[in-house]
Amino acid sequence: MIDPEPLPHLPGCYIFKDAEGAVIYVGKAKDLKKRVSNYFQKRDLDPKTSALVFAAHNLDFIVTDSEVEALLLENALIKKHWPKYNVRLKDSSRYASIHLTDDEFPRIHLSRRRTGKGSFFGPFVSARERDYIFQVVRKTFGLRTCRRLPKRECLRYHMGACSGPCIGKIAPESYRERVARAESVLKGKTGELIGTMKEDMTKLAGEQKFERAMELRDEIRALESLQDRQHIERQKRFDEDVLSYIVEGESVYLMLFKVYKGTLEGKEDFVFAYGESFLEEFLVQYYSENEPPEELIVPEPLNESLVEFLSHVKGKRVRVTIPKQGEKRKLLELAQKNVEIRFFGDRKKLVALQEALSLPKAPNVIEIFDVSHLAGTFTVGSMVQFRGGRPDKKGYRRFKIRTVGGIDDFASTAEIVKRRYSRQKEEDGEMPDLIVIDGGKGQLWAASQELRKLGLSIPVISIAKREEEIYVLGRLRPLPVKKDDKASLFVQEMRDEAHRFAIKYNRLLRKKSISS
Repeated sequence: MIDPEPLPHLPGCYIFKDAEGAVIYVGKAKDLKKRVSNYFQKRDLDPKTSALVFAAHNLDFIVTDSEVEALLLENALIKKHWPKYNVRLKDSSRYASIHLTDDEFPRIHLSRRRTGKGSFFGPFVSARERDYIFQVVRKTFGLRTCRRLPKRECLRYHMGACSGPCIGKIAPESYRERVARAESVLKGKTGELIGTMKEDMTKLAGEQKFERAMELRDEIRALESLQDRQHIERQKRFDEDVLSYIVEGESVYLMLFKVYKGTLEGKEDFVFAYGESFLEEFLVQYYSENEPPEELIVPEPLNESLVEFLSHVKGKRVRVTIPKQGEKRKLLELAQKNVEIRFFGDRKKLVALQEALSLPKAPNVIEIFDVSHLAGTFTVGSMVQFRGGRPDKKGYRRFKIRTVGGIDDFASTAEIVKRRYSRQKEEDGEMPDLIVIDGGKGQLWAASQELRKLGLSIPVISIAKREEEIYVLGRLRPLPVKKDDKASLFVQEMRDEAHRFAIKYNRLLRKKSISS
């Protein structure tokens, strides 16, 4: 079951994933926690939503600064992943831009292809919003839409929707002034333009040029109405990666935002051991497998040799920016906010588990074991690792059972626990703060005996599937923890991930057996 408790009361996007980790639904919310909680509190869900809730095994989210940013991000994520339960529209009109040509009397029109001379503006929040902005700008500034200048005026001129450059009703410099104002609006600088136009209107009225002053008044009113609705995505011709991190104890918690031509399309997060040159090591490893962006936005300077390495992989110079203010600084702060919420929001789960199990400290590293088989054949074991409250897939391990024949979950559990920790002990590897076994008292006892033989003193618990009961050593009865408590939900989440990983390996072996 998905636990919405770690979600913040902030705007953003939530992402439901199935048991295989595939994105099946992307949604936006003004309040992430309230919105996602509704999925699991309502009883009268429609069939499609019920199917979504049943299929959802994991939840991810990205915090944004506003609901509008959440809308933009939602659209970008849907276009990227095409989730099963989102509405799929074949129309790509959202991506049409507004084009201002560079003719003597520039033409304004809608263009699905960003080719040709002139300036392009967009993409927009929606096709409807784009069309509204296009109509307001076209009418307000009287810009032409005809492909070629005709030799006589058209109906649009007689309706007052065009300034009539075709018949010389407006001088080229006056028309260019209108085009410049239109560009300011399309760039999102409506507020600045309105201020300038109000000053011009006052000046014209003082000079008793009332007709032009009234024209400016009408233009200002149209732009003020537009200003309340105008939401154009950031216009960039290159890609950016935004990187932020927090060092806590011996671990680094890092978030990487992927910005594609000005639109935030997603993020990746990482947890790894702290080292003196951790950032350099991360960047070298990550961009050895992924193409670097044209601009990398980071919180601290990088040495020149690292920048040269990134530029070599990219094939051209990579610009590294450490912003102090402005839009890029806001992106960096947003990434930082997501690091804090993503990683340290999970602390509540760890603290709840610590309290429920009476542990001396919150279990930062947890390893969970499960056994899977098909009627006693193809028996396998899985171990998944959670670090800081989240899956750490680099720590996942799988086991083909070697010493057990038939159905014997106790012996199979004992084998994989022994193999895991005897090797960790031999190699002086990291030991977990807590071990979770999928099963009841029998599996718990089998695992604890192997740990005792190895001379290891690690807290170990088990969780039985039917009633989600949690067992600990030394108690005949399960702990008095309700299955919908935060601690229990967290243990269920970890157990389900171990179960998924074990089944995946079991299916792989069966498939190989059939094909061989």
